[in-house]
Amino acid sequence: MKTLKYAILLSLLSLTLLASCAQMSPSVVAQSGIAHDDHDALVTHYENLAKQAESELQANKKILKECEKHPYYYGAQGIDLRSHSSANIRGYEKVLKESLHHADIYRKMLIEQDSSINQTEVELGFMEAELARPEKGF
Repeated sequence: MKTLKYAILLSLLSLTLLASCAQMSPSVVAQSGIAHDDHDALVTHYENLAKQAESELQANKKILKECEKHPYYYGAQGIDLRSHSSANIRGYEKVLKESLHHADIYRKMLIEQDSSINQTEVELGFMEAELARPEKGF
């Protein structure tokens, strides 16, 4: 009986350990279904996130401004609303900053990828031109 209890306890502990080690928030790339090497799509994705964060940020700033301008309209709930709006503003500012940063990184990667592709095309064109030239006899 003791062995069964220990086996059940051990299996529960191992399950708990596995669950706690699991990745809780998968990457944005995995959530959106965008391939990690599709830099153009990732730039667009992060720019769209930044636009959404900017609109939400402006809406919360408007709410906060209204609460501070007319605190007597909101009563005791106004304090909670101001606090909530301030927290939302901080959160959206963080999301906006991170999204713009990621968009900039992927934009740079896209430029590097395009320049390396163009360099490869130039090198291939040079090699084709060399191969197309007739060889001179000895």
